[in-house]
Amino acid sequence: MSGLFLLAGYTFEWTGLHIPALVLQWAALLAGAYTFVPGAIRRLIRGRLGVGLLMTIAAIGAVLLGHVGEAATLAFLFSLAEALEDRAMDRAKEGLRALLSLIPDTVRVSRLTSDVTIPAADVRELDILVIGAGDRIATDGVVVEGRSSLDTSAITGESIPVEVGPGDPVAAGSVNGAATLRIEATADGRDNSLTQIVALVEQAHARKGNRARLADRIAKPLVPVVLIAAAVVALFGLLVGDPWTWIERALVVLVAASPCALAIAVPVTVISAIGAASKFGVVIKSGEAFEQLGTIRAVALDKTGTLTRNEPTVVDVQPAPGITRDDLLAWAAAVEATSTHPLAAAIIAAAPVASPATEVVEEAGHGITGTVDGRAIRVGNVRWLHPAGQQLNAEAIAAQGMTVVVVEADGQIAGLIGVRDELRPESAETVRMLQSQGIETIMLTGDNTRTAHAIAAEAGVTDVRAEQLPADKAAAIEALVTQQPTAMVGDGINDAPALATATVGIAMGVKGSAAAIESADVAFIGHDLRLIPGALAHARRGRRIMTANIGLALAIIVALFPLALFGILGLAGVVLVHEIAEVVVILNGVRAARRPAALRQLATVPARQPEPAHA
Repeated sequence: MSGLFLLAGYTFEWTGLHIPALVLQWAALLAGAYTFVPGAIRRLIRGRLGVGLLMTIAAIGAVLLGHVGEAATLAFLFSLAEALEDRAMDRAKEGLRALLSLIPDTVRVSRLTSDVTIPAADVRELDILVIGAGDRIATDGVVVEGRSSLDTSAITGESIPVEVGPGDPVAAGSVNGAATLRIEATADGRDNSLTQIVALVEQAHARKGNRARLADRIAKPLVPVVLIAAAVVALFGLLVGDPWTWIERALVVLVAASPCALAIAVPVTVISAIGAASKFGVVIKSGEAFEQLGTIRAVALDKTGTLTRNEPTVVDVQPAPGITRDDLLAWAAAVEATSTHPLAAAIIAAAPVASPATEVVEEAGHGITGTVDGRAIRVGNVRWLHPAGQQLNAEAIAAQGMTVVVVEADGQIAGLIGVRDELRPESAETVRMLQSQGIETIMLTGDNTRTAHAIAAEAGVTDVRAEQLPADKAAAIEALVTQQPTAMVGDGINDAPALATATVGIAMGVKGSAAAIESADVAFIGHDLRLIPGALAHARRGRRIMTANIGLALAIIVALFPLALFGILGLAGVVLVHEIAEVVVILNGVRAARRPAALRQLATVPARQPEPAHA
């Protein structure tokens, strides 16, 4: 509206219709000023100075000099800059409550007479919860009866299900496997690990919300200097006996020092860079996030679903003497054919075509049995089926971060199968690219220490922090941020607090949870991890352009100040110089839309395939 009124006002002025032109210029001034003057006054009341206050004073000065059109131009340009900068406001908090959808609405609780169904929010500590097959656990607790496997990927990030039995702790939001469990609640339904994740994310955003934008940080010392200088100029006029001349010069000084180019320097660069980033699959949610992305010196990476595929696969097969690899996989796949366990899917995918076994019985928390071509086949974990003569092989497989699956045929150990969530093909190259840019890499994962170190060694990450709960990850990131600007890359709900705590949170958006994406400042639509170093290089380049624009804008103010002070340039000349500077700043800012070399190469170079762990 401000721009349209301003254009119409100048059109009428050029045609000689001065009264309509003046009315339209006032309308443009009021429409533009409405977007920033109230906020500037509120910040002033709270003792905070910024570009908005200086622009407000500059516009008032232009009006007092009788140049309403110039005041309207200043107001329009600044309101445009504000609109550009606010276009991609961070919306991270909006999806936080999606985390709580992991808690079921109701839960069965064991009472003296019978089981009753109550709202999950009404669960109290020490209640005995009855968790059926496939049910989601309503609150934290300890297993008191039954054995089963739990899918904890949404909470801990670990892709391999966890076997639990009496005495084992379980977390809210975990999904039960095939057997019924009785769990003693150790937390109320309204106060458990999931609700604490929500609180952690909200607290992190509250801390980050007070960051000042770059332009405001620069304007903070500029505003009082300009005001004092203008006041001194006006006071000098009173002392020399020519008050009106020097008061007019003081007002021109205010306009000369107005940061028009400074106001638009940052948002034009940011919007150009953000728009370009979105074209190669990187969504940057705010101008502040882009500014911070260019400062990153360390990157913390989640393991499961970020460095790895989050798809367990068969990595190693160790058949016993006299047993072929194909036979071992075929027997295991035949028994697992009807199982929904993630390890079963990995074995079936690796096996040749095999007919389903008969007489299949699943032993919850242990394994599965069945008959294949007349043979009694059992497939299970090492706690249920001791590997006997293959104990050393089992330990070697486990040392490489794999889950060991034991296969028994007619009472004899037939062999071992190693299953692991493998690295993405580009993970090691991504780590090398980050390190070549001087960026430190850290792995943060909820997975066990042995698996974490094995995967980290393949990826080239030396700083490994395993078995991290969501609160542990957030605390680790908070400590890293105090040392240097740190980005967190993750995709799970368990990563949400760390993503919110980091200088910049980066969510892997293709398979990432909604909570992780909403908690992050940056989301990747693409799946290639090499976008991370590419995006960081893009942000650093944009920050350099931004810094150059700010330097030019400040140089204009420094050059105009003495010219306005000594009456060499009047208001019209000052505004003209500002307009030329803004054009230069805009053209320079548009350069930030160019794709950096790292990302141009990424579009044409396929990811290198990692060497297989075993032939």
